[in-house]
Amino acid sequence: MMFVKLTRGSACKLACGFKFRSHNSSSKFRICQALSGDVTDSDIRIQGWVRSVRAQKEHLFLHVNDGSSLQPLQVVATSELDARGVTFGSAVDITGSLVKSPSKKQSVELHAKHIQVVGECSPVEFPFKIKERHSLEYLRQFPHLRCRTNIFSALLRLRSEASSAVHAFFKENNFVQIHTPVITSNDCEGAGELFQVEPAGREPTPDAGNQHFFSVPTFLTVSGQLHLEVMSGAFPAVYTFGPTFRAEKSQSRRHLAEFYMAEAEISFARSLQDLMAVMEGLFRATTEHILTCCAEDVALFHKYVAPGRREQVDHMLSKKFHVISYTEGIDILNRSSQRFSFPTEWGCDLQTEHEKYLVKHCGDVPLFVTDYPYDLKPFYARDNQDQPRRTVRNIPHALAAVDLLVPGVGELCGGSLREERLELLRTRLARAELEDTYGWYLELRKFGSVPHGGFGMGFERYLQCVLGVDNIKDVIPFARFSHSCPL
Repeated sequence: MMFVKLTRGSACKLACGFKFRSHNSSSKFRICQALSGDVTDSDIRIQGWVRSVRAQKEHLFLHVNDGSSLQPLQVVATSELDARGVTFGSAVDITGSLVKSPSKKQSVELHAKHIQVVGECSPVEFPFKIKERHSLEYLRQFPHLRCRTNIFSALLRLRSEASSAVHAFFKENNFVQIHTPVITSNDCEGAGELFQVEPAGREPTPDAGNQHFFSVPTFLTVSGQLHLEVMSGAFPAVYTFGPTFRAEKSQSRRHLAEFYMAEAEISFARSLQDLMAVMEGLFRATTEHILTCCAEDVALFHKYVAPGRREQVDHMLSKKFHVISYTEGIDILNRSSQRFSFPTEWGCDLQTEHEKYLVKHCGDVPLFVTDYPYDLKPFYARDNQDQPRRTVRNIPHALAAVDLLVPGVGELCGGSLREERLELLRTRLARAELEDTYGWYLELRKFGSVPHGGFGMGFERYLQCVLGVDNIKDVIPFARFSHSCPL
């Protein structure tokens, strides 16, 4: 199965200098545009925030940034201009002449004719200090302010461009985007880690009958997969990209209560290779795109957060992704001299320590692990056997499921072929006492059902992998996790 690579043209403009013109002022420019060399107007207007202030006897030098690029624009003002209130962190509206800079540090600079302080900032009270590099852990204390820093504004530009790249990949490969519901009655993962949804302030009364707003218990979605399966009965390829939720009480660097998933469902898929081709294509296309269109932002992370990560990313892209079965993975772990905290016998779930070891063992390139044990995956995963589950012990019983493991993170994607055989699916649902709950799901297999499969990719984990960020809370604008109280 072949997949289209992303085109560079229009999608790169957002990160590399998309032009913005105000209806009220034809001379207003984004700073990325002023720095690009595309500006032909000599008199321009910029708006942004002061990143540094340096005063000399006759001139005031400012670095101003508006979030459109990593590099600020240098503004030069004479002592004759009223620059009262201009401090580190203040918001300014400046008009002036854009000229070639005599300094080698920047190609152009703005000679200010008028400076207006739109929003003052006390540099003493401001938690970020000029010319000081703050750690990601320190910035995490200020979720309402950390977007003002170079590192986090770079992260947000990268998220925006990577998100666009995900959508572009699916669109160029003829997937139809589906807006799956955030509120649902389905527990797709079956783990029970759900946030229940009910109206605030409603007091239950004994005689009120059904107490649920939607007549049945409803939850914040853990996955859009089951809704995508509905749509795969009418389209060959569908996807969704949005927030998902887990009510897992954990404050570890791997867990969030709210995160984003890119999920796809492919009709007429008969093998795991069909799914793996899409997973690999999505990873490669998105990564190549942001390395091209956000080179400075990526380089900032690779220089100060994860030195040497760029070489690892290039290595990942230069190699073919490896494929092993779950059984082969267990054999590798059991032959290892490394001591693991969790058991490694056949039938156990792979933990992060196991996943990272397997990736390293296979050359530090993305690794597909296939054919997981029957009891490790949800009811919808396709049975590799043609008969209902045998109860004979010591006979490996596997499902057509696959995980994509990546360096530094572990599991990035999880997917499977879906059980399209009605009787086998009915048997498994009955065994789990879910036949009544998922009667509608059984009906999908009665009316024009086809072999199909799908997967989900954790967007924050993807960013961690490419940027080398250790804590998942540092790659999302507002980190929601157990016991946290952000905005």
